[in-house]
Amino acid sequence: MTVDESKAALRRAVEEIFPDMQRVGRQLFDHPELSGEERESVRFLAEELSRLGFAVRQPYAGVETALRADFKNGEGPTVAFLAEYDALPGYGPNGDQPAHACGHNWIAATCYGACAALARCRDAFHGTVSLIGAPAEETVGGKIDVLRGHGYDGVDAALQIHLGSRTTLDGAFLALDSLEFTFHGKAAHAAGQPHLGINALDAVMLTFAGINALRQHVTPDVRMHGIVTQGGKACNIVPDLGQCRFYVRAAKRAYLNDLTERVVNIARGAALMTGAELEWRRFENAFDDLVLRPRLLNALRANLEAVGVTEFSTRTGGEAFGSSDVGNVSQVCPTAYAELATGLGPEVAPHMESFLDGVVGPCADKTMRIAAAAMGMTALDIFSGGVRPDDGE
Repeated sequence: MTVDESKAALRRAVEEIFPDMQRVGRQLFDHPELSGEERESVRFLAEELSRLGFAVRQPYAGVETALRADFKNGEGPTVAFLAEYDALPGYGPNGDQPAHACGHNWIAATCYGACAALARCRDAFHGTVSLIGAPAEETVGGKIDVLRGHGYDGVDAALQIHLGSRTTLDGAFLALDSLEFTFHGKAAHAAGQPHLGINALDAVMLTFAGINALRQHVTPDVRMHGIVTQGGKACNIVPDLGQCRFYVRAAKRAYLNDLTERVVNIARGAALMTGAELEWRRFENAFDDLVLRPRLLNALRANLEAVGVTEFSTRTGGEAFGSSDVGNVSQVCPTAYAELATGLGPEVAPHMESFLDGVVGPCADKTMRIAAAAMGMTALDIFSGGVRPDDGE
């Protein structure tokens, strides 16, 4: 079977299994679970993949709500599809309901669809098809915990398509460090004996002032944003506990490492100025930037075009981006990441309530078919040797 014949068979298989793919997306959409709580979602995915003949490990790599499902078909490369399934808080009529406003139900469904279609086309390749699901992409970055447990060892290529406002293949994730600064002062009567107190809130405010002064002296890609989490309990008591949290981001990990040290030194200086004691920690996992693999991305683009995608956007130098644990995966194995337009228009972006219209229903039905087919066809390119994932940085 030629590569073209294999891809044609793959596309037919996507159509055959589409009702199941649709059902997976709908199930997760109707039963959203927040980061770290995805127990029913991961159980459901494990059962569905087991029915297809995949060997499922769940929990996986020491992470309770992670899973890995492998379909081994002879000797060859291992291609992993990166599933996500955590929802976001704060939706519904009262703003108190979880919902898949980032489309992770759609991501899980498309990864499932690509894997299911490839399993039907077993005569077309030799190698291992893997679905690796990780929790909490929206918060602590579950893929990083899976990485820590060596969960991506032996993976030759990883693939994921995310829904977005536009279709892009040159995405960027900012490396991110999460910093928590806790200052311990000394309580005293703020009017009667203020000279006996050490104001921990002053240390927090000086930290903010120092970081604001630093903004002039960093590269344009840097983002530094924080909140005060502890600042005292009463106006007539000198605050003996002050705490703040910051996300510090930059385009490249190496630069961010130096920047983070400068931010920590600002907090140290604030402690010295006030006499407070400082404790600091990284309160979430450290996220890395995304390593682009041109040849792998070119293959994905060609396959997207083959299934009807005609418009691609290119990011501009002034665009700002968020962070994702997909970047950490890209540091250890060749990764192709793309965003596919929902069809709702560029004004509708992830995390908006209106984005929910693109993750299930008619728009999602169309994009799920496209993503599953394009990712599956790219996997066939890798299995055939037509694309070497590690070629080109």
